[in-house]
Amino acid sequence: MVLSSWLATGRACSRSWLQSYSALSCSRAGISAQRWQSTATAVQEKVTSSEYAPTTPPKDEPLAFETLRGGIHSSTLRALTAAPFNLKTMTAVQAAVLPLAPRLALHHEKAGDIPRDLLVRAKTGTGKTLAFLVPALERRLQAIQEKTTHVIRDQGHRDDKQNRARISRLIARTEGGVLVISPTRELAQQIAVEAQRLTQHHDNIEVRLFVGGEPRGRQLRDWMKGTRDIIVATPGRLRDLLENEPDIKKGLEKVHTLVLDECDTLLDMGFRDDLDAITDILPPPPERQTFLFSATMNRAVRQTAERVLSKNFTTIDTVGDDDSPVHAHIPQYHTILPSAAEQIPHLARLIAHDQLVNAGKSKVILFCSTTKLTALLFDAIKALKRNFPVKDTAVYEIHSKKDQHVRTRTSDKFRQDKSAGSVLVTSDVSARGVDYPGVTRVIQLGIPSTSEQYIHRVGRTGRAGSSGRGDLVLLPWEVGFVSWQLTHISLKPVTTSELESQVTELAEKFDANPALAKGAKGRLSDYEIPVADAVKAIPEAVQKMTLKMDETDIEQAFSSMLGFYATRDGDLRISKNVILEGLKDWVTSACGLPTPPYLSENFLAKVGFGQQNRGKFSMASISKGYNRLRRDTATFSRGGTPPPREEKFRERPKQPWLGRGTVRKRKERDW
Repeated sequence: MVLSSWLATGRACSRSWLQSYSALSCSRAGISAQRWQSTATAVQEKVTSSEYAPTTPPKDEPLAFETLRGGIHSSTLRALTAAPFNLKTMTAVQAAVLPLAPRLALHHEKAGDIPRDLLVRAKTGTGKTLAFLVPALERRLQAIQEKTTHVIRDQGHRDDKQNRARISRLIARTEGGVLVISPTRELAQQIAVEAQRLTQHHDNIEVRLFVGGEPRGRQLRDWMKGTRDIIVATPGRLRDLLENEPDIKKGLEKVHTLVLDECDTLLDMGFRDDLDAITDILPPPPERQTFLFSATMNRAVRQTAERVLSKNFTTIDTVGDDDSPVHAHIPQYHTILPSAAEQIPHLARLIAHDQLVNAGKSKVILFCSTTKLTALLFDAIKALKRNFPVKDTAVYEIHSKKDQHVRTRTSDKFRQDKSAGSVLVTSDVSARGVDYPGVTRVIQLGIPSTSEQYIHRVGRTGRAGSSGRGDLVLLPWEVGFVSWQLTHISLKPVTTSELESQVTELAEKFDANPALAKGAKGRLSDYEIPVADAVKAIPEAVQKMTLKMDETDIEQAFSSMLGFYATRDGDLRISKNVILEGLKDWVTSACGLPTPPYLSENFLAKVGFGQQNRGKFSMASISKGYNRLRRDTATFSRGGTPPPREEKFRERPKQPWLGRGTVRKRKERDW
């Protein structure tokens, strides 16, 4: 569906200046006149249309980074084409944005009617970080040079190299340049690392990082000591600093370039008020240049674009209306467990299945609904790793209760892990804005918070054109989420017995001739041979493991799940009593406790399961209804007809962050 005509309001411009300017930019960037002329024409046609008609780059041969020579700073190009990036050709979003760098670097007074703001629609994992960092850096370099010339002229300084360097340094230490706002800490850290790498060959260009979970004092000290060229921040921490630290507010009042990365995610996470408060402090457009990048172009994003962009901007769409979302390309399966006792064995078999299908490169992310459940499953998977095909499977754990430094180190280790088999057990802190290359499978244990969150989780695999798979593992009473909330997603059913047969067959084939396993050649020492014996012993290993599980950890996970599911009865189309009995069954059947933990009425009321919410039913009738639900879902898990629906219901993002601004300074400190 096309966007409303407001996007075209005030965008009219003459063909003459576009053609003349495109010719100038062509000579600077080394891009063929024919290619640049077609882009200019597309922009001209877009801005004079009454409908939203975004510029979509032609799908021809990839554009080489060398074509940017003369159009961007030589040190920037060196970082792209040599160390540290060593890139040859651009991705679609880079090819659409980077040739515009010369005009995007113009001062707003010199630009006149030339659009300097961007509204870009691009998928995650397509290289968009460099797409906005390169032109933003070019604008920063140009802005410092312009300001230095202005100071020398107005204050009568001698115009020599030494004076220019001194004045430029003073400007860089007092005035902010590029502000990049990211929805998550992990993504902000990734962007900061990319910015450090991009500026590696520049002198005195530094990167500042403002995110929560890090000491404010150290961030403020770095701000006071270094330059303020590129600032990467999350909205919450940045707003806090702007409201409580006058020096940071003063430094950012002259920011010339604002980048909103993953704008749709920023808005989904409730940062709209924070963004408004931040942009109120920054210079207004067109003095402030703004790049807005988003994977989707929904109403909230359009409204934000109307507020933050100048009236004259360029729209670029590298996705297209006929391009299906990332998750649509990923094979997705769901399993309705016949009983809670099958949960952990099924998880173990899914990991084993991936290590056999993706021999030598298995990389699995296991998402859990709560922090306590994440910690519990981490211990369980770690205890079972001797029964996986890869005998020394690396198991990682990330959740919100972990210290931020620990989370960052773990995230970096998993990102860089190139072993034969690795598993990240995580809560939803890893669901958005974090890029883990090479993830071969995403497993979701239990229902996610929303159907949108399901998609975000699945999107961690199959990125940038690579293959992947998604698996959703549900307890019997969670079947309503598939039949009601995921109707728009193609999910194939797979039963526990089917998976067990597949894993056994793959393991026996592997044992018969390991050298034939694609990807396993040269890594056979990593495997537990015979593999078939290891995977067949999974049920026995699970039974022994549950006997050693900490009872306190189980009870804490149980309590956290009560809180998570307290408001999910509407999504599942079942009563709270069924959820309560189902979780009690999980504690005994899956975790091995002899009896469920005692729950007082006060505690149940506190977590949303009070008697008035559960209704007046006897425990016998509740158990009878729960058992009936389990029988119904057994048919559905085999691809049959879903259980009857209730008529009444309630509606319901490599390298670690180096710090201190530059790669060079970190190396000097280490030395």
